[in-house]
Amino acid sequence: MALTLKSDRGLLAACLVTTALLAGCGETTYEYPTMRPGDTNPSIYGKEENGSILGPAGLSLFGGEEEAPAGGTGIGVNAYLWRASLDTLSFMPIASADPFGGVIITDWYSAPENPAERFKVNLFILDRALRADGIRAAIFRQQRTTTGQWQDAAVEPAIGSELENTVLTRARQLRVSSAQR
Repeated sequence: MALTLKSDRGLLAACLVTTALLAGCGETTYEYPTMRPGDTNPSIYGKEENGSILGPAGLSLFGGEEEAPAGGTGIGVNAYLWRASLDTLSFMPIASADPFGGVIITDWYSAPENPAERFKVNLFILDRALRADGIRAAIFRQQRTTTGQWQDAAVEPAIGSELENTVLTRARQLRVSSAQR
């Protein structure tokens, strides 16, 4: 099988282009900037400041020499807020509780004295510190219609604030009682 001159030129051109592209794939070094434009502190962006997602000491399975975070537990949120949240919502069925993300989701709850109304709470712990803005509550309410179906109903905004204040009060009580021991 003989190749024509025209196909030989095309093959040669394709080989040259491929060789040129492969030759350009050599090692490239890039120096990352240590400052962003307008910043005055160059050390906060340097490579030496990057930490681990597991914390400064890495993952410790069997304990370590580092002290435990404030609150004395290995959960990802404030231990007093977490315990106070569980205590406050203990009368409702818990559908999901994530101590590392700080999320408690309850199932629907109807009070025995009013079975035609039910509530659900999503509670978010936002900080590792015991602070007033470290907790948020989302409350949902439904009422049973005459046909037996559940229909969403409005919730007074003050109810969410009252729940947040109740949790904060309980968290402060837990903190004071642990300090007295």
